Parts: sequence; C-alpha cells; structure tokens
Amino acid sequence: MARVSVQSEDFDLATELDLLQQAAPGCGGIGSFIGIVRSTAERPIIAMTLEHYPGMTATAIAGITAEAEARFSLLACTVIHRYGRLRAGERIVFVGAAAAHRRAALGATSFLIDWLKTKAPFWKQEHLADGTAAWVAAKAEDDTDAGRW
Repeated sequence: MARVSVQSEDFDLATELDLLQQAAPGCGGIGSFIGIVRSTAERPIIAMTLEHYPGMTATAIAGITAEAEARFSLLACTVIHRYGRLRAGERIVFVGAAAAHRRAALGATSFLIDWLKTKAPFWKQEHLADGTAAWVAAKAEDDTDAGRW
C-alpha cells in the first residue's frame, strides 16, 4: 500500500526506509531516490519555493502510486514531496519502492520520479544569489525520460 505525504517539514531518511520495509513483508529490495535543492557555480541558487494545490497534488500522486503498485507488483511505496521555501542543500522529495525483487523496486522508483518531474502539479521558483528569482521551466529531457513509460 502506498503512503503519500505532501508536507512543508523535512523527513528522516532512516525512518522512512524502516517504515517502508515494515510495510512490505517479504520484500527483497527497496529502491529509493532523494531529490535535493541544487546550487552550482554556474547557477548559484540560495533557495527554491515550491507551490502546489493541496487537494489536487495529493490526489494526483496517489493515482500514480497506485499505477506503480500495479505495474511493478510493489509490496509498498512511499512518496514524500515538500513544498514551501527550501534552501540549497535541503531535501525536496523522497521516493521509495519495495518489491519482491530489485528490478521491480528500481523500475518503480524511476517511474515515480519521472512522473513527479513531469506531471505532478508543483511550481518551482528559484531564488538566485544575485537577488533575482525565476520560475523553473519544463525540461525536454524530463519529458523524454517520462516518455519511456
């Protein structure tokens, strides 16, 4: 069964992995992904603001986790996506998938994060070190990645 949380507060990775394993008796593998607010020398980001429509977001993510569970025969999965203002280096998202075998767990993890990057109703605004801000546009490579599913 999937657990979905859209929240402003951070999450504890060890706790989330333990909860996922406990929810999946007979699990042979867990795949996971953690997304982090990234700042580079070329694009110095001090923070990112993530906005969403609460009811719409949770419903959309629940729908895709149900599809992942069926498609990959998952025993359990977790999606946690944060919103609000997050500083560079902070965690944005956790995706975990538990399955009988590693291939299904890893495939489901990729499927879920590809979907979140392209279809989840979140809007991201980067706050740059020079004091400017810019909304993040969709990237063609993200659509290409999602298209393989």
